[in-house]
Amino acid sequence: MKTIVSLLALIATTPSLAQSNPTLPTTDEAGNAIVVTGSRSGEATEVRNLPASITLLGPDDLAERQTRIVSDILRDVPGLAVSRTGAVGGMTQVRIRGSEANHVLVLIDGIEVSDPYQGEFDFGTLIADEAAKIEVLRGQQSSLYGSDAIGGVIQYITLTGREAPGLSLRAEGGSFGTFAGGARAAGAGDTVDYALSTSLYRTDGTPTARGGSRDIGSTSIGATAKATWTPSDVFTLTGVGRYSHVDALSNDTQGNPVSPNFGLPIDSPGVKVRNEAFYGLARAQLALADGRWVTAVTGQIADSDRRGFDGGERSFGNEGRRYKGSAETSLRFGSDRVVNRVTAAVDLEREVFRNTTPSPFAFQGRRATTNWGFVGQYELTVDDAFSAGASIRRDENSRFDDVTTWRAQAGYRLPFGLRARGAYGTGVKNPGYFELFGFSDGRYIGNPNLRPEKSRGWEAGADQEIAGGKATVGATYFDSVLEDEIFTTFAPPTFVATPANRTTRSRQHGVEVFGSATPIPQLKFDLAYTYLRARENGVEEVRRPRHVASLNTTVFGTDRRLSGTLTVRYNGRQTDVAFTDPSFRPVTVAMQDYVLVNLAADYRLTERLSLFGRVENLFSERYEEVFGFATPGAGGYAGIRARL
Repeated sequence: MKTIVSLLALIATTPSLAQSNPTLPTTDEAGNAIVVTGSRSGEATEVRNLPASITLLGPDDLAERQTRIVSDILRDVPGLAVSRTGAVGGMTQVRIRGSEANHVLVLIDGIEVSDPYQGEFDFGTLIADEAAKIEVLRGQQSSLYGSDAIGGVIQYITLTGREAPGLSLRAEGGSFGTFAGGARAAGAGDTVDYALSTSLYRTDGTPTARGGSRDIGSTSIGATAKATWTPSDVFTLTGVGRYSHVDALSNDTQGNPVSPNFGLPIDSPGVKVRNEAFYGLARAQLALADGRWVTAVTGQIADSDRRGFDGGERSFGNEGRRYKGSAETSLRFGSDRVVNRVTAAVDLEREVFRNTTPSPFAFQGRRATTNWGFVGQYELTVDDAFSAGASIRRDENSRFDDVTTWRAQAGYRLPFGLRARGAYGTGVKNPGYFELFGFSDGRYIGNPNLRPEKSRGWEAGADQEIAGGKATVGATYFDSVLEDEIFTTFAPPTFVATPANRTTRSRQHGVEVFGSATPIPQLKFDLAYTYLRARENGVEEVRRPRHVASLNTTVFGTDRRLSGTLTVRYNGRQTDVAFTDPSFRPVTVAMQDYVLVNLAADYRLTERLSLFGRVENLFSERYEEVFGFATPGAGGYAGIRARL
């Protein structure tokens, strides 16, 4: 209690800014790329001066690659591995640097959006808006954000009305009975900035069972409203609301031990999943001392509901709700050459969970967890050469032991454009409700005695600017150790799945390489490669390919009315877990590598009207991301876009 009182007193006497300010633009006035996820101050930091591994995917990147499913473009980020269960709308997981999917904190416009029940965010529910950007911060970030940020942080941000004003409409159709559309209305005045956007992706789908004939289709809807009111130079009020709805068919696995398809997905008429979520945020900011002292309070909510159906009857379900309040204070001081920034923050988070599966054996009462988080952060920039920072966080939890996490990082740029950087940090991940109390008849029993997972790791990297910034190349080595890892046991004779904490350590290490270049205005390259070695208890971790690479090349016409983008994505060999043994024991299986090639083109008929088209999986590669789940072949799509 003394810790709480003393830190609250610190907040009351120090200036503040809100976490992950979702209203800041992608670039500063000089055109330099800036991000907000790497600091709890709420102020923007230049990507080139942040001594951490971060990737910014701007609105042009999403538009040129004609991104409709956000997880697709995340395949182009170093250190990330993406796996989707079959068709669009299926469960989609993203892993950073060999971590588990639930070790990745996901924010949408500053809102923490992971499913409180599942303990992670399903990227299958996130379709792209008409104007958005993505920030991917890699490495242990629990000292800023608390639980879930062991592997890193992914933040998806819709653009403000000032960044992308006007009315835009998009409609397209194509293979597999697919229709997609989007609309956005945005603008800004002297005191008000607003943006309203909505997107739809509907497809009849393709079979996901090996040798099956049942198309697994889905309908995904996303809608966002963001508004900012600035009645004076010192006060700003921001509100964000987002709605997500996914209705997707799915298949069961064959449960008959004598069947040759035992443990594999099979055509299952009448089986589907519905996922619905609402997210909201309100943020008030007061800026004093010419903007150097800024105080903000933020309140947010995430409400998710997942339901499964079989033949029109409920087969499973769960719901979770997160309430979170934050108070941040940040003071910037120094000179033009030396800039210091000190930030303090308090987070209060309450998660409420409930299993709604219609089973007499499942506990359907509500449970809740409350967590206080206290953050301190210091950042330093000297000229355009040296940058450093340190952060520490104390979490006091109603269910688990209290924990302290920290991180330190620094970077230095030499006069000829070479920058060296390094960091060391720790992380924590609290068990989710499903791991603690989940239940599936005859298949899974939760463990209420689980302990939080803990991680520590370091990274060292270098990047070089070439030809006055026309090209940048870089590489980073990372090394992490995970303790008390939660794994699933299958104890005989029933082999019912139950989670437990490991007594041994797991290790992840590897190399990330990136390159980007615009040698001439009509040509643009982006390259990413990751080598990963992730081992759990000495055994290679599943769904973590050792090699992942991507190349994006965009060519523009001399008048920039015509553009074309070639995307090549390589996913190396990996392993997965299969339950094809009639004894119900898990079996490790090897999965082949694959290459996906996409082509996209856009032609501007007038200043307000454009035609576009793309081909996905150009060579109709046959592959699986999750064992047993077939994926679509080649598909073509075309559409029209209007800007008013």
